[in-house]
Order: sequence, then C-alpha cells, then structure tokens
Amino acid sequence: MTAARPSILYVTDLGYEAKGRRYCDEDIRLSGCLREDFDIALCHPLDAARLMGSFDAVVVRNSGPVLHYQREYDAFRTLARQSGTRLYNPPTGRADMAGKQYLVELSAAGFPVIPTVDHGEDLGRLPRADEYVVKPKLGADSIGMEFVGRDRLGELGYGDVLVQPRIQFRYEVSFYFVDRDFQYALYAPRPERRWELERYEPGPGDLEFAQRFVDWNTLDHGIQRVDACRAPDGELLLVELEDLNPYLSLDLVAEGVRAAFVARMKASLRDFLGG
Repeated sequence: MTAARPSILYVTDLGYEAKGRRYCDEDIRLSGCLREDFDIALCHPLDAARLMGSFDAVVVRNSGPVLHYQREYDAFRTLARQSGTRLYNPPTGRADMAGKQYLVELSAAGFPVIPTVDHGEDLGRLPRADEYVVKPKLGADSIGMEFVGRDRLGELGYGDVLVQPRIQFRYEVSFYFVDRDFQYALYAPRPERRWELERYEPGPGDLEFAQRFVDWNTLDHGIQRVDACRAPDGELLLVELEDLNPYLSLDLVAEGVRAAFVARMKASLRDFLGG
C-alpha cells in the first residue's frame, strides 16, 4: 500500500436512473462510511481506467449495466489485469460479471435454478409453460428481456439468448453476502413490485441454498447478491447470482444491520489490501 490510509477509487454512476432504486443515495452514504477508514474518491465508470493507477484499489459499486459501455469496460478490465490493479469485486467471478451462461451450466448440472437452455435442440429439457422468458446472455436490469409463447421458440436466434419457463412464483428474495459471509435478506412479497422490499428472516434451508451458490462462485473477496424466487411448490430457485455491482438496498435495513454490513465490508477491504 502506498499510504498509511489506503486509497480507494469508488466507481459509481450517480446519474443512472434505475427503476425503483436510488443508486446515487446508496453510494453517497456507503462511500461516506468507507471514508472513515480509507481515502476515497468517486468517479464515473468511463473515467476509471484513466484514474485507477493512482489508487491502492478500485471498488466497483452502482456503476449501471456495463452493456451500455461494454467496450470501455472490457478495456478497463484488461488494463487492470495488465497493471496489477486490485479490483473489488475481483474480475474472476463466474456469475453475472461473466454473462448469464452460468445459468445454463448450473441448470444442466442439477442445481436449484430456474430451468435454462440456450440451444433449440435443448428445449425439451424445459417444463411446458404457457409463456417462456427470453433473456440476452449479456443482459442486465431486464434490458432486452421478453416473454414469448411456445410457438415462437423456434424463431429465436439461439446463441446469444437464454430461454426459461415463465414461473408464477410466490415472491422473490435476495440474500446479501460480503466475501462468503451472509449479511441480511430482503424480499418482494408482491411479484409485480420487484423493488418494494421488506425484511426477510431466512430459515436454515434458505441459507444453505444461498450459500451453495456463493461457495460455487469461489470469490474470496467482494459483495454478492443471490436472487431467488419461491416456486409454487415451495422450492427456492436461483434467478441470478449478481457478482459485479449488486444494488444493496441498504436504506431498507435496520441501522444495526447496515452498520454491521459496513463494518464487514471494511474488514473485507483491509484484508483484500493485505492488512
């Protein structure tokens, strides 16, 4: 480290308008908490590659869907790798930061995920449904997602998209982790209102479910959000494993939970930086 207080470039898009979420508020508050232990500078994701060489680490937070600036993001990751810059989360995640191909692989391996295929010849692996969800493999924030009937499945341009049955789930629930340690859970009791979240008390089976995916991802440092849905039969199924820049909904948790999360993140960053 180059200073008594480690320096962090905190990457965020304060102007990004996310449906049902206030990216800017969360990052202003979280970066303010981190400033108690680190020297912090905020920057837009398009400026990160140019600025990161002056900092001990780069923390990527609410930077918006990278597909809006994919070329610049790829160049940023390449430069960080070549220069040895520490990125948090590290760019070695196997889940959303690498695209959604992992959902196909986990489904084929028998993990509890929404059944997912990416080739027309594999459609027989999916349960029959009135509608199917088609998602771009590099999609985010529901961009490019559409619902289609079974009669349209043969028209899809396979290779760049995923296909899943549309499940009439009871609710969605998210589990939040720092490194591989569970912090809190929130759920959306009304499926049509994804970001109207409430406190969720997970049972032992719920935590085993979420921990399984976090352990599969093998990220020793960083923040992850396991998004799942409760199927009609009561089973939890993975919707996605967000390991790039998951929104944390910290404004919706109790003050003590928020303080514990910040403390755990600080400890993770100190360990990540080597002391």
